[in-house]
Amino acid sequence: MLALGAAAGLALPGVSARAATVNPYDIAPTGNVHLLHMTDAHAQLTPVHYREPQANIGVHSAHNHSPHLVGKALLERYQIASGTRQAHAYTHLDYTAAALEFGQVGGFAHLATLVKQLKSSRSNALLLDGGDLWQGSATALWTQGQDMVDASKLLGIDVMTGHWEFTLGTERVQSIVNNDLAGRTAFLAQNIRDKEFGDPVFPSHVIRELNGVPVAIIGQAFPYTPVANPAYLMEGLSFGIRERELQEKINEVRREGAQVVVLLSHNGADTDIKLASRVSGLDAILGGHTHDAIPRALEVKNPAGMTLVTNAGSNGKFLGVLDFDVRGGRIRNWSYQLLPVFSNMLTPDLEMSALINDIRAPYAEKLGEVLATTDDLLYRRGNFNGSFDQLICNALRDELDADIAFSPGFRWGTTLLPGSDITMEDLMAQVAITYPAVTVNEMSGERLKYVLEDVADNLFNPDPYYQQGGDMVRVGGLQYSIAPAAAAGERIGNLRFKDKPVDASRFYKVAGWASVQRVEGEPIWDVVARWLRFQKVVGNLSVEQPEVRGLVDNLGYVD
Repeated sequence: MLALGAAAGLALPGVSARAATVNPYDIAPTGNVHLLHMTDAHAQLTPVHYREPQANIGVHSAHNHSPHLVGKALLERYQIASGTRQAHAYTHLDYTAAALEFGQVGGFAHLATLVKQLKSSRSNALLLDGGDLWQGSATALWTQGQDMVDASKLLGIDVMTGHWEFTLGTERVQSIVNNDLAGRTAFLAQNIRDKEFGDPVFPSHVIRELNGVPVAIIGQAFPYTPVANPAYLMEGLSFGIRERELQEKINEVRREGAQVVVLLSHNGADTDIKLASRVSGLDAILGGHTHDAIPRALEVKNPAGMTLVTNAGSNGKFLGVLDFDVRGGRIRNWSYQLLPVFSNMLTPDLEMSALINDIRAPYAEKLGEVLATTDDLLYRRGNFNGSFDQLICNALRDELDADIAFSPGFRWGTTLLPGSDITMEDLMAQVAITYPAVTVNEMSGERLKYVLEDVADNLFNPDPYYQQGGDMVRVGGLQYSIAPAAAAGERIGNLRFKDKPVDASRFYKVAGWASVQRVEGEPIWDVVARWLRFQKVVGNLSVEQPEVRGLVDNLGYVD
């Protein structure tokens, strides 16, 4: 699988022979232009477990195409043997047993070791980050992203773009870019403009000469940041896909002599695939946002040739390696490998380990507070409810005496194995945002259906350019059916509350959090922590999944 079975390695202490029979990181470089790519780390400085989805449904043109393959279908498409490290990295299959055997993934100290190893064999390699770097953990929230800024500087990130970064507020982002990153990391976003005058806010691109080859990196922030997140946090900024402006920028850097042009994107995989089919002159898109781990670069045809499209997972779990062989001003060959970052196969970098310890030390007691233990596997990732989402919904309903609970369809959030303690750090890895207020509202049955239809259209719109949010809102206490391939306004049906049809004119008490409007309320972590302390043990969670209708032989869904 893309040369992942390279040189044989020695077994590591505490690791089974099957788990440590290959060294997937001893890979030879190709050519003279080398790009390392990470994305969507969501502020996870230490190793984690992260379960891949069993529901990543593709509809219309995305039906049964990458990245909309899960489980056995993904293994078969990419010829990955079941039961292996790679199978565990890319799928949800036998998750708990495989996680116990193969260990945790990611961690910046381990990632630092891998980056140094790859750079040692790749002269002048650039390290690119696709965004969602400064958000997703307790320490990132409590330090306003400073922990991740410091760690990313030490890691040596050369270029980045953004999405959740902007939820720290425009002023904070500008301060980091103008001070911490100045002269070290280029923060790029060709698609962000000043809302009043339409002027660029951040540099659109950089051109770096790598081993004699001029390489242009263009940045693309998440186009719908003010829709998916509170617009008031990024006041004065205008976002968008800006396809026409991107084409103009590509033409410009080509005229300036760039022989390789790459888009560092936070569009999401489906949007990147469409974009690659419509613009000319891009050699590759290094993508993020949708947390899709695509084992092999997709070759997308367009009017001028072909563009490679990749997506490098999340949570520090993967590192993409893209090599180009450029001779005579043209790309003659290329290779791409997506490397799962298995923590127990990489010796942690001492300098990064020391920095992480220093970052965490002031918060150690708070991070380590044990709120409860879990008998269940707790996870989030997928189109519909995960077990940690269900836990949050249960807590909201119980603590606020609500009929129904809504929790956002975030893709970030780490995984806990059965038998684990649930610490404050674990909880914050699910809820650490700058707009955490819990609210309770009266909503009519008609309004409930409208909300679900609106979110479903963001997720399953046949045009990727209109997919503006995360996964489906997580729901507790409300049953419904969903037909992902149906038309807008016709996807949601059979709404039921306490086994009775939802009355369109009746009002229901609905608890929720993470409103994109300005609201006041108790932070979600206080509500859930209080519930967990009372529960002491979490088990037998009944995950409320919708009834999925209308899917025929869909390889992105395992019931």
